Amino acid sequence: MQPLTLKIDSVQLAFDERKILQDVYLECKQGEVIGLLGRNGSGKSSLLKIVFGTLTPFYKHVNINGTVIQYGYLNNRIAYLPQQNYLPGGIRINRLASMLIDGQYWQQFSNLRIYQDHQHKYAEQLSGGELRQLEMLMILFSKADFILLDEPFTHITPVQADYFKSIIQTIAKTKGIIITDHQYYDVLDISDRIILLTNGCTKHLKNVDDLVTYNYLSGIK
Repeated sequence: MQPLTLKIDSVQLAFDERKILQDVYLECKQGEVIGLLGRNGSGKSSLLKIVFGTLTPFYKHVNINGTVIQYGYLNNRIAYLPQQNYLPGGIRINRLASMLIDGQYWQQFSNLRIYQDHQHKYAEQLSGGELRQLEMLMILFSKADFILLDEPFTHITPVQADYFKSIIQTIAKTKGIIITDHQYYDVLDISDRIILLTNGCTKHLKNVDDLVTYNYLSGIK
């Protein structure tokens, strides 16, 4: 079976007449990780929310293999890890997991230590770090064809970041992943391609040095 391709084109978004996104094009195939970089306020989170379907722009064209997608969250097409916590309270973790996790990954997910330790708890009983880890794992092992990760490495340790990078690379063998994070070196470490969002436009970078060319970095160490 040919891998699915998610395409995002012609996104236009403005707040109070200030253009945030105006010339956006990117695509992501199942089997690859796309790194999305940009300075604070460049519109990275807004773009992911538009693709997911929770933010309505002036215009967008999103499709998967030619089928137009208005709301990515429908029918398990696209899953989104927001910067804020998303798991609801009042429902045990194991119940939430049974609804969210892709059956082909259930054994792998259910054997994870953090799930074993907290599966009978509620989200409000977990620490911020524990909750962030479980939320990220549930998104990665979800039923979605494409995964959007917004600041996944924030509030976790470097050791945990390395652990999650290995999981992201494993999941990317069957899913398409778009990831953005201020920890740009973590994004560079796992991405097959890098796209820079600057002045409302997407720049498809040929190499890391282009981050200096477009003034995202002052120099490469």
